[in-house]
Amino acid sequence: MNVLSATFALLAVLLLPALPVMAADMGSPTASATPLEQSYRAMYNLDFASAHQILHRYQTAQPADPMGPISDAAAYLFAEFDRLHILESEFFAENEDGFHQREKTLVPDPAAARDFEAALERGDRAAKEALRRNPEDETALLATLLRFGLHTDYIGFIQKRNMAALSEMKQGRVFAETILAKHPQLYDAYLAIGVENYMLSLAPMPIRWLLRLSGAQTDRETGIDRLRITAEKGHYLLPYARLLLAVVAIRERDVANARQTLSALASEFPNNRLYRSELAKLK
Repeated sequence: MNVLSATFALLAVLLLPALPVMAADMGSPTASATPLEQSYRAMYNLDFASAHQILHRYQTAQPADPMGPISDAAAYLFAEFDRLHILESEFFAENEDGFHQREKTLVPDPAAARDFEAALERGDRAAKEALRRNPEDETALLATLLRFGLHTDYIGFIQKRNMAALSEMKQGRVFAETILAKHPQLYDAYLAIGVENYMLSLAPMPIRWLLRLSGAQTDRETGIDRLRITAEKGHYLLPYARLLLAVVAIRERDVANARQTLSALASEFPNNRLYRSELAKLK
C-alpha cells in the first residue's frame, strides 16, 4: 500500500512542528521553567544536544518519571527527522512516484536507532511501574500514549514498516479510548483518535475500505472533531492539535489560519529555520 507510506510520512512531518508549541504552552524560557520544559524548548530550537543534556540530568534526578526517557526518545527521533530533512514540506512531491524516489535516499543512523529504542524502553518500564503502583497515574498514561506515537512514526517512516506502524497506530488509538473511558477530562488523549481518523481519511476509498476491515478508523469528520476537542481543552497537546487543524486548513486552501500559526511558531522559536521556511512558502 504505497499510500500508507505517504500517509505516515505526512504524519511524521505534522508531529514535529507541533510539539514546540506544546513546549511554549508548558513554560517560558525563564529560570522558573522545569527541566522538561527547558528540554522541549531546546529541542524545538533544533538544539538537540542541549535537550539531551537536560533530559539526562533530569532522568538521574527523577528516575521514576517516565516522561524523562520518553522525551529523550522524542529528541532522538526529531534529530533524525531533521538530519534526513523529513521536516521540509518539499519532501512531499505532488505525485507518489516523486515521493517514493526521494524516500529511497533515507538511511537511518544505527546509533540513533539504538538510543531511541533504549530511551523508549526506559520510559515504558517506568510507566509500567508507575501504573502498577497507581493504575490511574495520568503522567504514566500520557507517557505510554506518547510512546505509541513516537514508535509509530519511527517504524512507519524511517524504517518504512508501514503495516507494523498501522498496527501500532491502532493500538495507540485504542489505548486513548481506554484512557478516555475512565478519564474523559484527559483531553490530550482525543488527539490520538483524531490523528488516526483524519490521516487515514486521506487515503483513496478502496484503501479506506481495507483499512476499516483491519480495524482502523478513517472518518474525516470524526478526526477533525477530536482534534478540535484537544485544540480547545487539551493541556500539553493543545497547541499540537491547533497546528494539525492549521494543516487541515492548508489542505483546504485556508492560508490565513496557517500563516497565523506559523508566524507564532517562528516568533517563539527564532532558531528553528523550518518555521520561517514554511511560512515563506505560503502564498
